Order: sequence, then C-alpha cells, then structure tokens
Amino acid sequence: MKFLNIKVEKPEEINFILAQSHFIKTVEDCYETLVEAVPGIKFGLAFCEASGPKKIRTAGTDEDMVKLATVNAKKVGAGHSLFIFLKDSYPINVLNRIKHLSEVVHIFCATANSTEVVVAESDQGRGIMGVIDGGSPNGVEDEKEIRERKEFLRKIGYKTSF
Repeated sequence: MKFLNIKVEKPEEINFILAQSHFIKTVEDCYETLVEAVPGIKFGLAFCEASGPKKIRTAGTDEDMVKLATVNAKKVGAGHSLFIFLKDSYPINVLNRIKHLSEVVHIFCATANSTEVVVAESDQGRGIMGVIDGGSPNGVEDEKEIRERKEFLRKIGYKTSF
C-alpha cells in the first residue's frame, strides 16, 4: 500500500465539499438538495462509483463547476468519493442538507482553502484517509482579534447585534 497527497485544483475563491457517499442515487439526490437549498445556485458535482461500471457520475447547474468536480474526482480516484464545487454560494448554506442525505456517509471537508487529499492506494483501489485543509495555526487570537471576528460576523449578517 502507498499513500498519496493529491492537491485539489480550484480557483482560490471557489468553495467545495468533499464527502463519501455510497449509492448511484447520490447524484440526483444531491442535485435536488442543492437546487432546493439555494435558489439559482451554481454548482457541479462528481461521484465516483466503487463497483459495477465504476464511472464518474456528474451533474450540476454550472458547466465550469462540473468540469472542476470531474477533474478532481479523476485525480483522487477513490471509490464512493463525492466532490461538490460551489460558485457564488457557500458550504454553510447547504452542508446540513447534504449531511442528511441517506447516501452520504462522511464529510471530509467544506472549504475554500488550499486542500490536499490524503489517499491510500492498494491493489483493490483507492480510499480517502483524510484531508489537509489550509495551514497550521499561527497562534491564539488576542482581544482585538476577538472583537474583529465578532464584528465581521455581524457585518456579513451571520450574527445579530441586538
């Protein structure tokens, strides 16, 4: 067995979700879940079958995001992996809905950060062991940074000031 670190290819501003799922129905159920969650959402997804014809199944509302999901699914090549790339929307808007799909087994990450996928490869195939999401911490926030974090969350509307 060998281990590989595979860098996710994507523009800096694009968010993605990497999950493990278990059934071909994933593609249609994810599509329906995403379009119901955010009206006008732009996304692409790619799901790697682990048995049968072992195809990469794709869907989405944005051709560039579908291509991005497909490129990364091919690079990682792990059975039952699911890549969802989001344009002009964020994982926080859809993540709980994705988690509640009966086919979704595990969420590895939901991020816009530079990401590496740690993959194990054996004679049988490939499996995702985990991810390296962004960088390591540079320290602990101080009082000024705490204030800035709280102000930022209110500025973007995720927290209220009353």
